[in-house]
Amino acid sequence: MLSTKFLVSCYHGGMPQTADATTERCSIARSLEVLGQKWSLLIVREATLRGRTRFADFRAALGVAPDVLTDRLARLVDAGVLERRPYRAAGEREREEYVLTDAGRALLPVLAAITAWGDEHRPSGFGPAALYTDRRTGSPVRLAFLGDDGRELSPDDVAVVAGPGFIGAS
Repeated sequence: MLSTKFLVSCYHGGMPQTADATTERCSIARSLEVLGQKWSLLIVREATLRGRTRFADFRAALGVAPDVLTDRLARLVDAGVLERRPYRAAGEREREEYVLTDAGRALLPVLAAITAWGDEHRPSGFGPAALYTDRRTGSPVRLAFLGDDGRELSPDDVAVVAGPGFIGAS
């Protein structure tokens, strides 16, 4: 049987780093551990953009198999993106709904960035499925990189540099 661990070509202090060590330090990899499966991100989309909280509503909206939905909801709860809350509809037994936590609500810019990328690079031909607006005024909003002085920067003006957690950083 093949091992799921392998060495990556990144060394720190003369010691080879495993994929697990790299993942532990990489914010993107750690985020994908929670959100990297299609159904997980679509559940977050439904909760964030459409206010869905109930198993049956997620299932109807997404068409996902019940066992897959159960698994993804549990993973999102374990990761602190959703929390379970009991509810009881009139005349029915108590059930649980899945409510976004602060961490789940903080994913709105992630969804907006994926939406903007998809609208530009994978257009449907029908126009955007979601528009992001100022809740107070209804004016369109968009994501942007801002400098310390509040000036908007184009992606070409942004550099990504190694942070203190980067493997190979001194």
